[in-house]
Amino acid sequence: MRASRLVNLLLLLQTRGQLSAPELARELEVSTRTVYRDVEALSEAGVPIYAERGPHGGIRLVDGYRTRLTGLTPEEADALFMSGLPGPAAELGLGTVVAAARLKVLAALPPELRTRAARLTERFHLDAPAWFRTPDEVPHLEVLAGAVWDGRRLEIRYRRSPDRVVTRQVEPLGLVLKAGTWYLVGRCEGQDRTYRVSQIVEASAGSERFDRPPEFDLASFWAESIAAYERQLPRLAVTLRLAPAGVAVLRDVIGRRATEAAVTAADPEPEGSLRIQLTFESIEEAMGPVMRLGAYAEVLDPPVLRDAVLDAALGIVGRYRSAVPEVALPLPGVVSPRPGSPQPGRRDPPRTRD
Repeated sequence: MRASRLVNLLLLLQTRGQLSAPELARELEVSTRTVYRDVEALSEAGVPIYAERGPHGGIRLVDGYRTRLTGLTPEEADALFMSGLPGPAAELGLGTVVAAARLKVLAALPPELRTRAARLTERFHLDAPAWFRTPDEVPHLEVLAGAVWDGRRLEIRYRRSPDRVVTRQVEPLGLVLKAGTWYLVGRCEGQDRTYRVSQIVEASAGSERFDRPPEFDLASFWAESIAAYERQLPRLAVTLRLAPAGVAVLRDVIGRRATEAAVTAADPEPEGSLRIQLTFESIEEAMGPVMRLGAYAEVLDPPVLRDAVLDAALGIVGRYRSAVPEVALPLPGVVSPRPGSPQPGRRDPPRTRD
């Protein structure tokens, strides 16, 4: 464990330059005192590492020192070959580069790791986009990637709505691939903004460069943007009465994790049904999942959603009844009464005595 940590400390300093002891402690998930002990151990082993005191001080390697650490553990080799995404790399114009890099790394591995890595790529494949979704067309992605890499300003024409295209001068700070969709993060008019790449009509990178903000962190910005977006979304609380057999259907509709959370927080009802709470953005978004639940669920609140479901159900019944007027359509989970047995809501005619 300690040997691996010493190697990681050394590689952090080699790739990032000077770092403070607290920064190294956070990266290595150890205490500051442990960092100082590790630095002392590396120094005793002959590594030219030293610490500078003062407000701008830190731990660093002697300028020009490079390690020759080439060993990979089996787990590290697995992770390396699982991390490659041929599709996104090709969209960025790096498909051949990634393939060549993987080939060189594979050739440099010891025979046992080379066999393991080759077997891994034969047996696992990562396909990021969701089902039944055509990937966005991103013809300008390679231009954007080049501008991000070189730090050159971009002029883009961006489709804000179906009938409105605007021109923007953007300092590109990064590209993000989210669920198969590319987004450009850039600074425009002093503010950091996000642009969906498929909505960029034109893009051209000029020769003028810009200074990347040293405090900007793409991963942190994206996480904060997602959190802010989710906080700003409208919330519609929906209360359903769900039949026990509907839990499996709900799992297919909203996913296993969300279903488990809803069922855990649900209130049981005497007849065995569950009173569950779900959250949607709008009535329109709620209609699809609720209609897919069919007769397994009853909307209790809000009334406007209940009325919308009733209107949709009456429309469906009317359409099928007009086509086959004499056929009664059984509902899922509802047992049809036996011939001659009393039916709910219907009074049998009085019988006459002989």
